[in-house]
Amino acid sequence: MSSNPAKTATADPPQVHCLANGVRVVTIELPHLQTASVSVFVRCGSAHEAKRFNGIGHVVEHKAFKGTAGRDARTLNLDAERLGAEVNAHTDKDHTAFHMRGLGPHAPGFVRMLGDIVRHATYPADELEREREVLLHEFTEDEDDPMATAFKLFDRCSWGQHPLAQPVIGTRRNIERFSRDDLVDHVQRHYSGANIVVAAAGAIDSAAILHEAEAAFGDLVTGSDNTLAAPAWAGGLHTRPMTGSSQTHLVLGFGIPPLQADDPLAAVAAAVLGEGMSSPLMDQLREQRGLVYYAACSADLVDSGGQFVIEASTSPKQLDECLAALAGLLAAQAASITASDLERGKNQLRVRRLRGLEKTGRRLEAAALDLLVLGRLRPDDDWLRRVDAVTAEDVRQALATMLQSGAALAITGRVPRGTSDRARELLGGHGLVL
Repeated sequence: MSSNPAKTATADPPQVHCLANGVRVVTIELPHLQTASVSVFVRCGSAHEAKRFNGIGHVVEHKAFKGTAGRDARTLNLDAERLGAEVNAHTDKDHTAFHMRGLGPHAPGFVRMLGDIVRHATYPADELEREREVLLHEFTEDEDDPMATAFKLFDRCSWGQHPLAQPVIGTRRNIERFSRDDLVDHVQRHYSGANIVVAAAGAIDSAAILHEAEAAFGDLVTGSDNTLAAPAWAGGLHTRPMTGSSQTHLVLGFGIPPLQADDPLAAVAAAVLGEGMSSPLMDQLREQRGLVYYAACSADLVDSGGQFVIEASTSPKQLDECLAALAGLLAAQAASITASDLERGKNQLRVRRLRGLEKTGRRLEAAALDLLVLGRLRPDDDWLRRVDAVTAEDVRQALATMLQSGAALAITGRVPRGTSDRARELLGGHGLVL
């Protein structure tokens, strides 16, 4: 079934301009809208941090809104709210991003404000102490969350000593000791022209956005690209019993071999296995056998390879049966993919992609990350065509190859005694090695 990609375009192609210092500006004009989104993406995430500075990017993201050289925190909030604008930010493994969304005519002003925040945040020491307490509360909540803990352990299993294993939130010890000078040094070292993309989408004037981006970022030093050494898949098993939890939470995954970053094969495989209630994952483990109350599958890609991830929550007494069922399901999928599962998975991806194209924030994020990771934009229709081209045999071979990489497994919450040995035996019975 074809996605009819020729009919998916909803706007003129994005425009990309590169300033003299390497800052890239991408604009997506959607004149049928009334609102606009503007973001500044920086190729600097937790994977770019030295171990003793793990978590500093997340602190910078929190602190950037606490005042600039020209505006204190209250003025920043007032300037945004009087326009009815939403302000947000996030930190990830490979990037940090700052966002504003509001009325289209205000978009040039959003570029100015974000430029002020990204370039001229002052990180006042008194605000740092107050925000430190907020961050420590956030860290404690994260630490008490069994699934969040499982994912942190899973990253450690997956990547070993590679910086990708580091959590975005950092460590308690690091959060407690970061100083204002540490934050300033981090920004000066990483927030350079080569690592920044300014993106705007919606009811915008591209020329006005480019003008403001030049004014806000044109004098920034070029610097050098933040790059990551190619990660080697480690695999292994970590368990962590957690008091107060009545359920058992697990994350099971495999290494995705190096692909082109725009190759949708792993995403198709994840959708085929676990997208929707009728997927093999949900149908067999939940609907038919009642082994899980929650399960999901995803493909998390980085520059070179990535993680094929299954997450699930079950009861302690059903953990062994759940692991055996998962291993059996994976082995069966690596042997044969049905045409109906392939069609369902592809359609799930098509709908998700096309819905994303209808949202300004999603469109500009996709464009910005394309520029940071690929160095170019993917045409909207190109990815859909690639999805169309994936065959059942492609998916089967991809799963078979991934299963050979060695499994990574993290189990948290209520962890029965002897779980590690039984998990190795249960997965090993289906050829999966921990």
